[in-house]
Amino acid sequence: MFLDLLRRRNPELLRVAAQFHRDGLIPPNTYVIDLDAVTRNAGYIATEAARFGFTPFAMTKQIGRNPDASAAIRAGGITHAVGVDLECAVAAAAGGLATGHLGHLVQIPRHSAATAAALNPLYWTVFSEQKAREAGAAALELGREQDVLARIFAPGDRFYPGHEGGFEADQIARVADRLDAIPGVRFAGITTFPATLFDPESGTAKPTPNLGTLTEALHELEWAGRHNIVVNAPGTTSTAIFPALAEAGATQVEPGHGLTGTTPLHAVQDLAEDPAIAYVSEVSHLWNDRAYVFGGGLYVDPVLGSARTEALVLGAQDDPATAVPQQVDMPDASAIDYYATIPGAGAHRACPGDTVIFGFRPQVFVTRGLTAGISGLSTGNPVLAGIWSADGSAPLTHAADGFASGASGTHTVAHNAGSNS
Repeated sequence: MFLDLLRRRNPELLRVAAQFHRDGLIPPNTYVIDLDAVTRNAGYIATEAARFGFTPFAMTKQIGRNPDASAAIRAGGITHAVGVDLECAVAAAAGGLATGHLGHLVQIPRHSAATAAALNPLYWTVFSEQKAREAGAAALELGREQDVLARIFAPGDRFYPGHEGGFEADQIARVADRLDAIPGVRFAGITTFPATLFDPESGTAKPTPNLGTLTEALHELEWAGRHNIVVNAPGTTSTAIFPALAEAGATQVEPGHGLTGTTPLHAVQDLAEDPAIAYVSEVSHLWNDRAYVFGGGLYVDPVLGSARTEALVLGAQDDPATAVPQQVDMPDASAIDYYATIPGAGAHRACPGDTVIFGFRPQVFVTRGLTAGISGLSTGNPVLAGIWSADGSAPLTHAADGFASGASGTHTVAHNAGSNS
């Protein structure tokens, strides 16, 4: 889906990723991230957010909570992260991003409230008064009051299966009063997900009924005499949808795929954010005229439907910018993704050890994939910042084989890919 976009707008990422793999610096099953592009994207998002009066919180789950990417995001001007779950918030904090928002989409478990409160989150979303009481008690233990957002819903709102929960939107004024009455808690605003979704037929991002629910709830709160209400409106977040969110009354945005140029909109339109991530693997073996490609991170976010997947199979002298993409048969969703297969291996002369590069919309945190940030692509001096596991921790690496450990973010490998890469 995003392979052509990468080839057009960021071919140097593909060239350097291929060269680093050939040199043994990057193992197969690794998502490579252009840290310079992430910083540029974060900077543009931060600038546009300020223009619209938004507070941006970075979502890092899609890029495996990579701490080098977190540092790149911060360098671009986004200082806080949203944690889709507690582990996400902890990993982002370890990477240098303060906790802007947690509890949404995943509520904080009862016995983890103290850990969550210790992150000093700016906002904490609750789906119920019980969860608000847990947040308040944990905040009081630290001698402070916690701002909370109420997750709301109304008839006709759209939620992914398993994401449901929250307060009835038409009762929001009463909900705000009840939350304010809980010790350690201050009602600060409202949230939902998704506020916008990609529409395949029109090729645009459109508001969901949920966004209208937020606007109506905001008006009810203002009519009840409440002001400076936080309106958190995540979903398909890139600068392209900022005008619609501003019109609806949003005050917070949470770019995730926008930081790597991989929202569904980026697949069909050239937007301001540059594509900044690719998946690198390797041909393992050949069998029945098929090339078997190492997997582990072959989860393609299904938001664009069952799109055809292609990859570049690269020999030692092949240039990713001119190589012909090959169709890939991806593992069935019910199978463990040990391998993907590429038919017609003989026709395109695939060999074991060849580099294979994919471009698709990732959700690294649900995979066994690794991540590797590369800095210096914009200056022609690429540096491998480190290799990390899908949860943002340092993996058990094979240092003798040349793979770089990302432990503590201090072990780096420098490599100039040269003019022929």
